Amino acid sequence: MTGMSNDALLQRLRDQLGSGAVLTDADVTSTYARDMMPLAPVGKPLAVVLPADTAGVQAVVRACAEAKVPIVPRGAGSGLSGAANAVDDCVVLVLTKLNEIVEVDAGNRLAVVQPGVVNLDFRSAVEKHGLFYPPDPSSYDWCTLGGNLSTNAGGLCCVKYGVTTDSVLGLEVVLADGSLLKTGRRTVKGVAGYDLTKLFIGSEGTLGVITQATVALRPLPQAPATFVAGFATTEAAGEAVARAVREGLVPSLLEIMDAASIKAAETYLNTDLGAGSDCQALLLGQSDAGGEVARRELAALEQICTDCGADLAYATDDLEEGRMLLQARRVVLTALETYGVWLTDDVCVPRTRIAELIRGCERISEEVGLKIAVVGHAGDGNMHPTIVYSPDSEAEFARAQQAFDEILEVGLSLGGTVTGEHGVGKIKREWLAREIGPVGIRVHRQIKQALDPENLFNPGSMFSMAD
Repeated sequence: MTGMSNDALLQRLRDQLGSGAVLTDADVTSTYARDMMPLAPVGKPLAVVLPADTAGVQAVVRACAEAKVPIVPRGAGSGLSGAANAVDDCVVLVLTKLNEIVEVDAGNRLAVVQPGVVNLDFRSAVEKHGLFYPPDPSSYDWCTLGGNLSTNAGGLCCVKYGVTTDSVLGLEVVLADGSLLKTGRRTVKGVAGYDLTKLFIGSEGTLGVITQATVALRPLPQAPATFVAGFATTEAAGEAVARAVREGLVPSLLEIMDAASIKAAETYLNTDLGAGSDCQALLLGQSDAGGEVARRELAALEQICTDCGADLAYATDDLEEGRMLLQARRVVLTALETYGVWLTDDVCVPRTRIAELIRGCERISEEVGLKIAVVGHAGDGNMHPTIVYSPDSEAEFARAQQAFDEILEVGLSLGGTVTGEHGVGKIKREWLAREIGPVGIRVHRQIKQALDPENLFNPGSMFSMAD
């Protein structure tokens, strides 16, 4: 039995948030019902609500708790796991109106932000204070910080600066009863109690709704110098990455592109990256250490790549040239759209096994008869194999789904994980269970039960509460 009818719930939400903040027209609510992952299941929401502040979020949570109606938190919808996808008769809680940069404390190198702030807008704002917020997902020009927090998003800078959780000091989270939990601190050090901040980061809205974050900032880096190396074999590129790791090199960025990605980017940009027609793998690196330190860092990378058989090894401190080279990496997904629609995977393997993963993707591509292009963060082993298929072919879509799962299988077999930064969402629940095992799933369920006993926060994301 529910505590109130759906009609009564909607009226209460309108009374508390204003009628303009409660959307029920199916044509409108459907645009908020899913993220960018075509494989993930999606339901029809009862309503989409857009509160303007933390009190509004609390009001929504309390009303839905009384009505026993599920809540699916959502940001900009840039995710790639279905974590923000609606379930039937839920309330989609959109947090984009909580978009205030509350504070920038330059002296202590921290900021307080709301979840609706766009990643790039925040990065640009703190740059005016000579500061830097490192996490930079590929969708950084439109994804919101709340989504970054909820999925523990990464980006190109992870090799040096880590993922989102490495930049978060504390949170404010609305719990299942509508109360407001404050976690963490503003100090550099602090070990008082359990690390509840890290518990909520990456929890995909299954434990609470993040309404504010205190994040650590860094001094603004120097203008980057850029490095590119081309290899005739994937194995040679993989060995160069492994040697760079062994020798302790930590560039601010180290990316890899396979032959299919290189060709797509060159065609799309109408440019020649200089790697040659026989290039099977391209490494792109940057150093933001500045001056002589950056030159030494890239010279060491250049020497490693040359020793590993690179046909091209080139460094530049020309900003425009560096921007052009990095653009080739950033446009790969857009470039692949010229061949069809894409389905991008997210696996992370030990850095010594990147070449094996790419070879596995080549084998899968041949078996399913679809183009699979691989790009990724070579510096931390997080790869994004992207499967291209025709939007008009059900058979190709089915083969794309098959390839998606087979890539995850290869990733696990290489000692990797089924997601490095996109999250589990609603597409990798079975894979999470395989990776962490029955005891791991049991502990997840116990934590969920403790914080969300009615299973109303994003039910069905990450794992099921039932066997």
